[in-house]
Amino acid sequence: MHRIQPAQTVLVTSDVHLGAISSEQEQAFRAWLEQAAEVASRIVLNGDLFDFWFEYRWGNTHGHEIALHQLREIVDGGVPVILMGGNHDWWGGRYLRDEVGLDFHQDPIVTEFAGLKTFLAHGDGLGTGDLRYRIARLLLRGSVTRWAFGMLPPALGDWVAREVSHTEERRRNPVAAELQRAAALETWAITELKDRPDLDLLLLGHTHVPEIIDVGSGQWYINTGDWVYHRSYALLREGEAPRLIEWTGSIP
Repeated sequence: MHRIQPAQTVLVTSDVHLGAISSEQEQAFRAWLEQAAEVASRIVLNGDLFDFWFEYRWGNTHGHEIALHQLREIVDGGVPVILMGGNHDWWGGRYLRDEVGLDFHQDPIVTEFAGLKTFLAHGDGLGTGDLRYRIARLLLRGSVTRWAFGMLPPALGDWVAREVSHTEERRRNPVAAELQRAAALETWAITELKDRPDLDLLLLGHTHVPEIIDVGSGQWYINTGDWVYHRSYALLREGEAPRLIEWTGSIP
């Protein structure tokens, strides 16, 4: 594959929810990935790449073989891919790291993207409110729960996850509760940036609401939205201001 690789071009997206989005959106995402591999020095998938992912004792979540193969080819082609675990796919591990080659994280990180010191997190569990989810999050990520769920046959575990997922119920125009959550994360992010002047950029997902805010003093907050409806991603290019873009067939 012929690659054009401008120095320090990082592409970031989130909330693809493979397994729950339409075939049209999935094909669009895979086309975006192919283009991203040609122009980016790094690709970042900031949580909920999968509507569900679990590495069971007897195998992995089914149905994502094509996407995993594409990601393996991208990594083998020399483009690092960071995957941040989200509230739907936090339970990755050895397979994603060793077999696919992803730089998989389960907790927020601070790193540098295109010359910008960046705080990267999916966004679930940050900010105020959402108490019920916070309690459930502690339970679902506990070692005993992970061990017990991991002993299930993959087909059964995947079925349970599909039954409790609400991705397919999301609408293009977010409801009041979703907007409230987006506002809470925005408030948290802006406060965090003001409290940490060493940061240039704070990147979140989770809300499915695309947003970019110039906080001032050379700081930015970006929520990369989703691929359920928006096909939105961030373009970080060294020497340029960050951009939030809706993919319409090509990457600028």
